[in-house]
Amino acid sequence: MKRVASQLPTIVALMLSPLAVGGGDAFAAPAKKVLVLGVDGLDPVMLQAYVNAGLMPNFKRLMDEGDFKPLGTSMPPQSPVAWSNFITGMDPGGHGIFDFVHRDPKTDSPSPYLSIAKTHSAERTLKFGKWVVPIGSGKVELQRKGKAFWQLLDEAGIPTTIFRMPANFPPVGFKGKSLSGMGTPDLLGTPGSFSYYTQNPEEVEEDVGGGEVYKVSVRNNRVKAKLVGPKNSFKQSPKKKSRKSRKGKPTEYENPETKIAFDVYLDPEEAAAKFEVQDHEFILKEGEWSNWVRIDFEAVPWLVSFSGTVKFYLQQVRPSFKLYVTPIQINPEEPVMPISTPADWCACLCEKLGYFYTQEMPEDTKALTHGIFSGREFHRQASMVFEERRRAFEYLMDEFEEGLLFIYFSSVDQQSHMLWRYSDENHPGYDPTEGLAGGIASIYQEMDAVLGRTLEAIDDGTTLIVMSDHGFAPFYWGVNLNTWLLENGYIKLKKPAQQGQHKFYGNVDWRKSRAYALGLNGLYINLKGREKAGIVRPGQEYEDLVSEIEDGLRSMRDTRNTRNGQEVISLVTRPSRDFHGPLKDSGPDLLIGYARGYRSSWESPLGEFPKQILVDNDRAWSADHCIDYRLVPGVLLTNQEITDVSPSLIDLTVAILDEYGIKPLPEMIGKDCLHSPAKRQVSAGRKR
Repeated sequence: MKRVASQLPTIVALMLSPLAVGGGDAFAAPAKKVLVLGVDGLDPVMLQAYVNAGLMPNFKRLMDEGDFKPLGTSMPPQSPVAWSNFITGMDPGGHGIFDFVHRDPKTDSPSPYLSIAKTHSAERTLKFGKWVVPIGSGKVELQRKGKAFWQLLDEAGIPTTIFRMPANFPPVGFKGKSLSGMGTPDLLGTPGSFSYYTQNPEEVEEDVGGGEVYKVSVRNNRVKAKLVGPKNSFKQSPKKKSRKSRKGKPTEYENPETKIAFDVYLDPEEAAAKFEVQDHEFILKEGEWSNWVRIDFEAVPWLVSFSGTVKFYLQQVRPSFKLYVTPIQINPEEPVMPISTPADWCACLCEKLGYFYTQEMPEDTKALTHGIFSGREFHRQASMVFEERRRAFEYLMDEFEEGLLFIYFSSVDQQSHMLWRYSDENHPGYDPTEGLAGGIASIYQEMDAVLGRTLEAIDDGTTLIVMSDHGFAPFYWGVNLNTWLLENGYIKLKKPAQQGQHKFYGNVDWRKSRAYALGLNGLYINLKGREKAGIVRPGQEYEDLVSEIEDGLRSMRDTRNTRNGQEVISLVTRPSRDFHGPLKDSGPDLLIGYARGYRSSWESPLGEFPKQILVDNDRAWSADHCIDYRLVPGVLLTNQEITDVSPSLIDLTVAILDEYGIKPLPEMIGKDCLHSPAKRQVSAGRKR
């Protein structure tokens, strides 16, 4: 069924404006080419070690012929923050992205939300029985502030293609081409929610974050199941309640879920099955993946449907049926949300490449974390993601004739997070049983092959930049920062005996609490006039408390740890003091830089209070980078000369603009860090 409802509006394209460049005409020759390979999580120490071991000949060649240095990252070194630094040439004080999650201080308890984008429903609706008709369109709003560097290139007439740039959903408007990356949801509006169908759901963790587990039965070698799609905003149904809760209360309504039934027919003898899903039929063997399958969820009969795509993985036929289905992707043929500029470029890509993952980080780390995947199954699925990205890379390289091309790769980051424990004997979760000790090295080598293809394709006039947003470190120990605040008297619980039994600060007495932690690196003061239940007075009381907490955090020690000097926190940043721009006071009051081996725990970031401050991390997510930014720099590798001893992401932004003689905006705080022959020709006549 075709979706005929109008798409959500994209951001209005910017008008071209002349660019004043001192000393003559703007240097924006159409033939000038800049190619940027953005490799999330590429670590300079690991890269150098693999090069020294002879595993990465193409990176060695570029190091020998060009230049290589660690690239300073953001504080905190979280991907949405780091990429926002690179996009805008500003720190969080300018672009306003401080963490994966931010909070609404005006709610009774700090209400966390994803930081990159916010969805707004249609302001007005008309109701006809059970149907709801929106008046006007809803919209998705990018929360990152500041102008993207490619918008400046666009204004100067530079053809630009931005493929999968993180922290760019919905994509900002400009005349070039872009496909959104990190921040792009699945069709359900989540970062990615898989579906798992099993006869024995008790074998799976009770709380599976990032997915849903459905119990199914096998009758006459047949499994009947349903794919659960997005909520139907065009329809309302009475909310289900118990008789006791219904008594004497008015009926409440909700938007029901859309669903698609599908059947699986198990071969009675072979480990294989036939699938029937809408108009699609296909056969899978046990351990086999399907191709992408289009799914259309009906919202209004014959008028409106939501189109998505999924892959099926037949994990096991017998003795217990097990089926994994990917998160439902926004269909690039008919996107229900804006994911590209121009709006139809995603459909053009689909025509050339076939269906592909559109969600932000497609490697299903959650399926491995919760035991749905084995390590080998995760590695295989992540490799499928990389192969999709490689095909896109080949197509984009063939099309690349002028201007700037940026291509993003996620696989080094995601596989480093999940495969570290297979090669690190010191890790609490060390697992030598799956034969994945060389898993991280293999994805580095895959990137080396991509670089080899790149070096073959580019000409002498192309500026090549290979960069990463941050590096990596092992994640041995989790820090329950909210528990530390509790034990040191900065937080009070309503019922101390129930510590650890509540989520989302459900047991906190805000009338007696002065600070709280939220997100992976943020710490907030319960400030009067800002937080709804704030008690700390602005001014001297606030300043004294911030200094006291900072001193306490820096003195935290782990007496169990003899390998790391017992230091837990090696840096505390004050955004109001250390950042630049009008938004520096809108984020956390303190940003915590953990020492190598430590990171925020899994429970603390969203308001839980486990009994212990320091805990072993034995989970599959075994390495990280959300620590002291000085410990996890990224990579800058280029065929040009790097002129700065210690370049950073915000310097690279300015350097890319300078490749075309474009002056950075006044709010951009970096400096040019590259020197190329083309730039030397115009540098004498250009006023910086």
